[in-house]
Amino acid sequence: MQTSMITPPHVVTSSAFSVESRNGRPDFELAAALQKVSPQQQSKAQKTATDFEAMFLNSMFSQMTSGLKGEGPFGDTPGTGVWRSMLTEQYSKNFAKAGGVGVATEVYRTLIMQQAKTIRTA
Repeated sequence: MQTSMITPPHVVTSSAFSVESRNGRPDFELAAALQKVSPQQQSKAQKTATDFEAMFLNSMFSQMTSGLKGEGPFGDTPGTGVWRSMLTEQYSKNFAKAGGVGVATEVYRTLIMQQAKTIRTA
């Protein structure tokens, strides 16, 4: 018995971000915008989007751990404040690099769409 594989439609991949779909549907608008934006601008937009998500996550993690009391790494002793801020910063960077929570993808899309509009009207 022979099984057939369904091949997905052409997917434009820009190293870290896939343009496969948006809300389960192909994002033709972004794919067209990527054709207008240079690879250097795309990589800069990726880095900016990932950094933005890391900052967002750092703020979120800082708020999550700010009210913790007691002993240990998240306790309320004099030295833990600095250590906790460094730990949450590393957590946020690693979360963002691993794919994050979806903020970077939308920021990247917005940056690319704005750059494509600027190129078209310039």
